[in-house]
Amino acid sequence: MFIVSVKTSKKKLVAAATLLALAIGMVIFSPVVAREASADMDKKYSAANARERISFLAQYGWEVEEEPTEVVEIIVPSEFSTVYENYNQIQMDEGFDLRDYSGKRLKRWTYRVTNYPGYEGKDVVFANLLIYGEQVVGGDICSIELDGFMHCFTPPENLFSASDSAKS
Repeated sequence: MFIVSVKTSKKKLVAAATLLALAIGMVIFSPVVAREASADMDKKYSAANARERISFLAQYGWEVEEEPTEVVEIIVPSEFSTVYENYNQIQMDEGFDLRDYSGKRLKRWTYRVTNYPGYEGKDVVFANLLIYGEQVVGGDICSIELDGFMHCFTPPENLFSASDSAKS
């Protein structure tokens, strides 16, 4: 027969019970939270149809024509040149990384942006969505003017507020 005796205080018992309850809670709820986060990410980046592609752009404030101006297939190079590294930096600023798609075929959907401040009514600002399967994996907002611009989906700081104050 073997007997063990342990002397402890109420504080230690309460602390141990609290830690045990937290551990059990994490085991039970972490898969649910992970599933919800995954579902939110899939929803945010889903581009299975025209409505989802346009909604993706709308979450950044962009209004585009319903019909794309171009849909082409591209292959992400296996080795990035300086130009591709610079373009990928734009992607990384938005939370994407085209290195994950090196050597893969993507579709580029191009839409005309109709609400870029200072360019309303002009046919020079476009949104490019890079799609792999049914997911947005990158893209940009750009102007095709001679001294144009290119940036990630998130508008440059104060872009919309500056044009709103100029109208009033």
